[in-house]
Amino acid sequence: MEEYVPGKSIKEVAMEFDFDVDGIIKLGSNENPIGLSTKVVDAITRHAGELYIYPEICSPDLRQAISGYVGYPMNNVVIGTGGDGVLDTIVRLFVDNKDETLIPIPTFSFYELVTKINGGVPRFIQRGEDFSVPMDELIDAVNDRTKVIFLCSPNNPTGNVMEEKDVRRIAESVNCTVVVDEAYVEFSDHSLSHLVKEYENVIVTRTFSKAFGLAGLRIGYAIIPEWMFGEYMKVNQPFGVNQVGVVAGIAALQDREHLNHTLEIVRMGKEYLTSHISFKVYPSQANFVFIDVSPLKSKDVAFELMKRGIIVRDCSSFNGAGDTFLRISVGTDEQNKKVVDELNSLK
Repeated sequence: MEEYVPGKSIKEVAMEFDFDVDGIIKLGSNENPIGLSTKVVDAITRHAGELYIYPEICSPDLRQAISGYVGYPMNNVVIGTGGDGVLDTIVRLFVDNKDETLIPIPTFSFYELVTKINGGVPRFIQRGEDFSVPMDELIDAVNDRTKVIFLCSPNNPTGNVMEEKDVRRIAESVNCTVVVDEAYVEFSDHSLSHLVKEYENVIVTRTFSKAFGLAGLRIGYAIIPEWMFGEYMKVNQPFGVNQVGVVAGIAALQDREHLNHTLEIVRMGKEYLTSHISFKVYPSQANFVFIDVSPLKSKDVAFELMKRGIIVRDCSSFNGAGDTFLRISVGTDEQNKKVVDELNSLK
């Protein structure tokens, strides 16, 4: 196994290049450009004194709030320690030793890692030139050992989405679980969560780390068929989300003004990056843009930008992505202008 490769942190870059941390722009991890809702901060402050008490088993108050947000009953909602924790629980539930998962690449590398951690074997399907999933190849690759198919929509790192007709075709053609990872769905023009009502083998996973700005608290959830609820609970950590996470998640869902402001900032910032970056920029329905810097190499460009105090994501660590792609998170107006100016100067 290889270790998961996250984006560089501000402290890492500051130490490597002897920068002041306040002078570094981090656009490599798809975090919320405007930070926390003040209502979330207030909720955390009010409840900080309760941290000596265990949270309730499986956080019913948070699940009830999520239920209202997604329009599903509570028995269709499960939670975990970030989207990663939810994915890990799902794989533990379905994947046994030597079972297989199918992963269209390039995509979120944690799918491969969590498969291996749980004794499974990841199999890969290369996406097309436009990063769409080759449907016939994917369905033909399913066999008796295939237990989970991972579909990231919008896809990380490419930003494109799965078409509903394609997910329906997969769900109807296979005898395994189809996981649709909607970590970036709030930035997209459509969701596939309604398919859980229609298919007993479809799960939709989500996170509070992106649009809601709670990456540091690690809160994720999934919308699952009701028959799966009891089975998920058997293998899920009973206290997976801590007390602060529960109150912060509820407050974040209640502050629609902050969410809408975030979405507008990202929309305008993405338009600016797309129209002003001189390299090829792919259409994205997430809070980042995906860029081909060829004939340059992505690792060289990312390193040069780090030397200038800007962190972006070199995508050469993504299986199947090649060595010329960068992923750049949408930042503030000032950050977006800085990264455009510095990136364009390298062409």
